[in-house]
This record gives sequence, C-alpha cells and structure tokens, in this order.
Amino acid sequence: MYYPEPIAKLIEGFTKLPGIGPKTATRLAFFVLKMEEEDVLDLGKALVNAKRDLLFCSQCQNITDTDPCYLCNDKARDASCICVVQEPKDLIAMERTREFQGAYHVLHGAISPMEGIGPEDIRLPELLKRLQDEQVQELILATNPNIEGEATAMYISRLVKPFGIRVTRIAHGLPVGGDLEYADEVTLTKALEGRREL
Repeated sequence: MYYPEPIAKLIEGFTKLPGIGPKTATRLAFFVLKMEEEDVLDLGKALVNAKRDLLFCSQCQNITDTDPCYLCNDKARDASCICVVQEPKDLIAMERTREFQGAYHVLHGAISPMEGIGPEDIRLPELLKRLQDEQVQELILATNPNIEGEATAMYISRLVKPFGIRVTRIAHGLPVGGDLEYADEVTLTKALEGRREL
C-alpha cells in the first residue's frame, strides 16, 4: 500500500530508530497524526533541542548540556578512581546504585571487529589522555558482560597496565532473586569465578 509522501517520510524516519520495524513505524506515524498539533510541535522541539543543545563533557565524555558536566564538577567525588562504561545510560545505571563516588569515562561503544568498530572508533584516546594528566589510582572496567564488552575490557586492561594503575572489572554472575536452574553456563562460570568469602 502506498501512503501520501508526508506519511511515508514519517514512517521512514521512525524506521531509522533502533528496534523499530516497518509495522511499528507505521503505527507510530498514525499515532502522531492523531496527536494534538501542540503536542506534535513540543515533540519536534524536544528532538531538535536535544540534538542542538547537548554535547560531550570534555572530561568524562558523558552527554551533557554544560561542560564540564555536573559529575565532573562535583569536588566531593573521588577523581583517583574512574569507572569506564560503554554508554551514557550505563553511567545512569551506576549512579542509581548510589554506591560509586568516583569519576566516570563513557566510551560510546565497544570494540566489535564483526561490526567494524575498532579501538579508534570509541573514546579511548580521551581516556588515555586522562590517565596521563590526572592522578588516577584505579580504573574500574564496567563494560557489558558480552563478547564485545569483554574484548573492550581486556584491550583497555592491556593498554593501561604500563601506567601502573590498578585495573579492576565489575563482578558478573547470577542476578539477585535468580534461580540456578535458569542460568546459562557462562553466567554460572562467571558467578563461580567472582565468588567471595562470607
């Protein structure tokens, strides 16, 4: 079925979003058509403002509207410990725990040769510059527990060893409330490796 050009362009725009296929894009486009014009204008304005007003923090590479970001400006945080995460949403997840009081570094991706993403395609040079300039004593690698995240963590670990900085990796294993019978072999292996004394 052929749609009028404005609807077709709207559907095409939605399909560019991750996880949105043609059916969902069509559903979203028709939902937008039913919205009040003021709400559509607000949505459009929010999209434009987010793209126009956000930038990367010159220190931690997190998405921010001020440079440096509020976390890097917080003098109460321990700058001697940097937690390295893949994406800004990972930083938010870490902050929700209220446990980590150090600094962050956002890579904006992970090394993935299958997807053509190498070390030069993520924010590694900025991290290395920080390690030379700042008095960092520990680097916590909090990349995702998948093939790309593990490869990225190993690469960074080898790269940072000559700096004499302690490099640690967040523990992986069973989630709280999880059942052993439903865990896969890799998760159980990581849980055994990360065991600690009670």
